[in-house]
Amino acid sequence: MHNVTDVQQQLAAAGTDRCRTIYRRHGVQGDLYGVSYAAQKSLAKKIKTDQPLANALWESGNHDARILATMIADPQRMTVRELERWAKDLDNSVICDAFIGLAARTAHARVLFERWADSPNEWLGACAWTLLSAHAYAHNTEPDEFFLQQLEIIEREIHDRQNRVRYAMNGTVIGIGSRNAALRRAATAAAKRIGKVHVDHGDTGCKTPDAVPYIDKIWARNK
Repeated sequence: MHNVTDVQQQLAAAGTDRCRTIYRRHGVQGDLYGVSYAAQKSLAKKIKTDQPLANALWESGNHDARILATMIADPQRMTVRELERWAKDLDNSVICDAFIGLAARTAHARVLFERWADSPNEWLGACAWTLLSAHAYAHNTEPDEFFLQQLEIIEREIHDRQNRVRYAMNGTVIGIGSRNAALRRAATAAAKRIGKVHVDHGDTGCKTPDAVPYIDKIWARNK
């Protein structure tokens, strides 16, 4: 049984000025230790799965504690209600990506996509479309028609969506295009019609991938 105070003390000791600067550039606000992902993963490996501790870490409000929470939470025990409760606190791309890594491993990815796809909240909208991309990779029983419908929505709406939602939608085109040969053709055609997707990444080195060459790269690697 791990004590939340002890774990937070370990996180605080692992924090660095360099990581704090990087995370701030990526939009992280509030309480922050600045722990590298390597150190987070090492600590998560020692703790293993611990849902009560994950909940306590998330409730602490500290950014690094919440990152660790997504690593040690039990996907089998996370309910839709609990995921929605956590999601209310999402306010930057770093924690959003970590949260998606957890949510995608639950049985609720499609449910959350359908609930958040049209959300006026930028981070929920971004989560929704990134979860759909993960769903495209992981669930072979989903019919192609479902993904074709989402491609139509993306093509029609991507340029009018919020900044991070545009980025997520572009990633979803790539995810759908990586699913099978038929969807590769459909996603490639949609990406060509969509054209350049403009995303403001702020004071970071992040870039928005061009969907068509990225899809081709994935298929070449899979061969």
